[in-house]
Amino acid sequence: MRVLLFTGKGGVGKTTAAAATAMLAARRGLKALVVSTDTAHSLADALAAPASGEPEPVEAAPGLYLQQVDTQKSLERHWGELRDYAGRVLGELGLDEITSEELTVLPGAEEIIALLELREQARSGGWDVLVVDCAPTAETLRLLALPEALDWHVNRLLPLGRRLLGALSPVIRRVARVSAPEGEVISAGERLHRGLLEVRELLTGEDASVRLVLTPEAVVVAEARRTFTSLSLYGYRVDGVIANRVFPADGADEWRRTWAQAQARQLDVVHDSFAPLPVRIAPYLPAEPVGPAALARLGEELYGGDDPFARPRNAPPMRMTADELALALPLADRDDVDLARKGDDLIITAGSYRRVITLPAALSRRKIASAALRGGVLRVRFEAGGAR
Repeated sequence: MRVLLFTGKGGVGKTTAAAATAMLAARRGLKALVVSTDTAHSLADALAAPASGEPEPVEAAPGLYLQQVDTQKSLERHWGELRDYAGRVLGELGLDEITSEELTVLPGAEEIIALLELREQARSGGWDVLVVDCAPTAETLRLLALPEALDWHVNRLLPLGRRLLGALSPVIRRVARVSAPEGEVISAGERLHRGLLEVRELLTGEDASVRLVLTPEAVVVAEARRTFTSLSLYGYRVDGVIANRVFPADGADEWRRTWAQAQARQLDVVHDSFAPLPVRIAPYLPAEPVGPAALARLGEELYGGDDPFARPRNAPPMRMTADELALALPLADRDDVDLARKGDDLIITAGSYRRVITLPAALSRRKIASAALRGGVLRVRFEAGGAR
């Protein structure tokens, strides 16, 4: 099953690109599901189809299904015991039921639930292609970094937390006068943790990749370049770029010719920045592409005779050997990259984003011999043999 994620700066047309790609999959005889992790759902509007919390077929597009996640229903399924416990504690502290319910909806919960729903659909085995319309880039990066960050904390805190809770539960009830979490609450947290790790495994696997959507404007291109670096930092493979709303070179008047020239300069930057990845051009259309027919035409325009659903050919961003960890950081500035080590962890910072990588046992016992960023790849070499 092929998994394609579309992200980009807000307003560049990532939803349209995702919908057009899903439409093309259906037109080529594949069973495709298109789903959004963006809380501002607009996929149904783009497809001119009714939204549903479960996958529903899109009329006039046999083989294409649309899902707009029902957050409330999904929260109960994935997050029920934790929400119930939090609500019970808030009630014991004197808050009314409505206020307690509002406070137990965590920031970012909707996006997390959408990812867990994506995992459920992937596990069903019912799809040839899963197309994901992601939130704008900043939210997407935070979300995609979450599973690994949560894993780091859970592996260190959960075993200790279980032991402490067993000893301190009576004290918590007597002194704080609130309920201590029971075993099923901890188990619910563990299930959430495992679910997010499965999501990460799915989205960093051999059949998954990200496509960056941009418009050829200086500010947008600059953000796309940073996003490319950050996605690679977190281990997500980018396999292409879509440049949207491109003016024709032969503008009929001075205003359009000026725009076309400015966009051409930015497209040169895009090609130079993302080579050898393909850069696909979506022209500025005379009308908004809404509905299956218009999206199908756009999909054909974008991909032509290419197969956009083939496995990505580029290597995964991170590779480990017996002596080296190599992490692709394309377009990263050497001054913005920092490397630190704490125990068994490597802490890599690129710009404003940071990743903590827990080293395997074979490398964690060894000292770092050298580290260098060359050709867009950070290579960390370890001394042969011996403890650090």
